[in-house]
Amino acid sequence: MIKKTYFFVLALLIIGCTPNTQYKTDLQDPELFQSAVKNLSDIIVYDIFSPPVASRVYMYPTIAAYEIIAQANSSQYKSLAAQLNGLGEAPRITEKANPKLAAIYAYNIIGKSLIFSEDKMEAYQEKLDQQIKDMGVPRSMRKASMVYAQSMADHILQWASKDMYNQTRTYPKYTILEGEKFWKPTPPDYMDGIEPHWNKIRTLVLDSANQFSPKPPLTFDLKKGSPFQTQLQEVYEVGDNLTEEQFEIAKFWDCNPYVTHHRGHAMFATKKITPGGHWIGITAIATRKAKSDFAATINAYTHVSVALFDAFISCWDEKWNTLVVRPETLINKHYDEEWLPLLQTPPFPEYTSGHSVI
Repeated sequence: MIKKTYFFVLALLIIGCTPNTQYKTDLQDPELFQSAVKNLSDIIVYDIFSPPVASRVYMYPTIAAYEIIAQANSSQYKSLAAQLNGLGEAPRITEKANPKLAAIYAYNIIGKSLIFSEDKMEAYQEKLDQQIKDMGVPRSMRKASMVYAQSMADHILQWASKDMYNQTRTYPKYTILEGEKFWKPTPPDYMDGIEPHWNKIRTLVLDSANQFSPKPPLTFDLKKGSPFQTQLQEVYEVGDNLTEEQFEIAKFWDCNPYVTHHRGHAMFATKKITPGGHWIGITAIATRKAKSDFAATINAYTHVSVALFDAFISCWDEKWNTLVVRPETLINKHYDEEWLPLLQTPPFPEYTSGHSVI
């Protein structure tokens, strides 16, 4: 009996002294990063960021995560330093830091600095910290990963501070121009134009906002049979005779982040993802279907967020240079004053289509 007890106690001691390495496998799960992206998307919806600004909120955290992962996978992924305009060499990862954990931490740190609802990000980080502890990740690794994540975040935020975003917050609003061909605010709220100076924001891979200018918009001409009038007439007629398929397609691509509803004297709003957020969601689906690993998942989000960011700068440059009037404005004036589009018209010029460009 004494012998059996001895071996039982010995077995417990051996088990107790065996280091728990399961966390190393657990940290490989790309769903950890997918969860961080979903959390940021939820906060972007809650805080109601405009499409161009939302693309900025997505981009900087993702670049930080990528730069960390690229260091740990240098044979497969190349640093974006000197590839993106103004981005310098990132701080080197420390020995005890876990790159996957540091990537998520850096993503959340920068995300928190770019949103309004910091409390929501703090609550998410607390939940994540508990999850990491429950995995058995050593305290020294958690601490080293957070310290390194902060140094990467500081590096990226310093770069972000020079992108002209803060300066454009002080620029004047768009002054409405007379003349039917120019964009005017639309009902029901007649909101000011969104981000008329977004073309001043520093691009990432484009050399300028107008590097790839689209062909000019159709010449304004309301004469019956003109190309402009023909398109206007088509919008009017199709809008009044939507098929079920067209209705469903429109609902799928309905990404106006702030839609107002008026019922008598009452007004309420519906919050939704931005157009860029829609593609971030599609990236989540694509990476899961492809069974992408942790690094490949971040790589995919990085390509998408860089493309979205530059695309919005290019698109907004064209919008606020050509100032093309919205169909709703002309239809209400010349065809039917009570006509409404299926989806609420957003507060910026018509050409080019933000959905199409991104």
